[in-house]
Amino acid sequence: MHGEYKVPGGKLVAVDVDVVEERLSGARLSGDFFLEPDAALDDINGALDGMPVTASADDLAAAITRSLRPGASLVGFTPEAVGIAVRRALGHATSWSDHTFDVIHGDPMHPAMHVALDQVIPEEVAAGRRGPTMRIWEWDAPLVVIGSFQSVRNEVDTEALERHGMSVVRRISGGGAMFMEAGNCITYSLVVPESLVEGLSFERSYAFLDDWVLGALAEVGVRARYVPLNDIASDQGKIGGAAQKRFASGVVLHHVTMSYDIDADKMLDVLRIGREKLSDKGIRSANKRVDPMRSQTGLSREAIIDSFLDHFRGRYRTEESDYRPAELDRAEELVHSKFLAPEWTYRVP
Repeated sequence: MHGEYKVPGGKLVAVDVDVVEERLSGARLSGDFFLEPDAALDDINGALDGMPVTASADDLAAAITRSLRPGASLVGFTPEAVGIAVRRALGHATSWSDHTFDVIHGDPMHPAMHVALDQVIPEEVAAGRRGPTMRIWEWDAPLVVIGSFQSVRNEVDTEALERHGMSVVRRISGGGAMFMEAGNCITYSLVVPESLVEGLSFERSYAFLDDWVLGALAEVGVRARYVPLNDIASDQGKIGGAAQKRFASGVVLHHVTMSYDIDADKMLDVLRIGREKLSDKGIRSANKRVDPMRSQTGLSREAIIDSFLDHFRGRYRTEESDYRPAELDRAEELVHSKFLAPEWTYRVP
């Protein structure tokens, strides 16, 4: 059995292994990594031999760490990466190439519908009615979307919210507030089986699931990097942030919002925390904007999205898709019964 794992920003790790009486046998590690001394390769292979096939990636990594001789140096990979490659070889973990992704870039709708679809699409994937999905949000109304655990009163100036004709909706994932007006951000949601991030820590899963978008950004002229836990940044500063929700059904929701061209004055008027976050960036005077995607690329939002989609399609196996009537009906019902209901919005006042 053969399994591979490409470390984000690092090297390829490959493991070939047999199974004898429910235990690993004859493990053979290879890859384009660096390892010193050479004999440490035998240490790693020996640590894997005899491990039960039920061992998690963390269990395998711990066994490798214990076996490494003093002074051993792993460059471009980690014991956890080896554990993930083993789990993939055994069929417990999956890779991007094991899946075909539905790609959706639909017509604009109220952003609360997208918040609801972030619950609906994972339900559909978990039930097997959809494959893993990558979708781009398009919306036609202003909205503040707060994280699942944020306080409304701490995050939002409700008088300013009303003055600007905006409302607030709480999403199901954690993280910070999203200030959304039509065309001011680029937001996508990725829904994948948990097997794709099996063995990864929460922190590493963020970078792993967004590795593709760093490549997409490079293609439009933005040199970006991941800043733990969940920020995407360039040399000119933060571009966007990610949030995640893991469901008991074995599905992971991962979504990212990147600033394209935001009215900073309005955002600072509405978001209380935004004032503190931007206070050291000199964005205090009228007509200032937060526009890292627009200013760094010189491209329209539509052109950037098209480039992102082309990059995703070129990197992974995809199928073009659209929202299904039943999904939209379910999302519409959730908008009214949950996401616009005070009981949900103000569950953390």
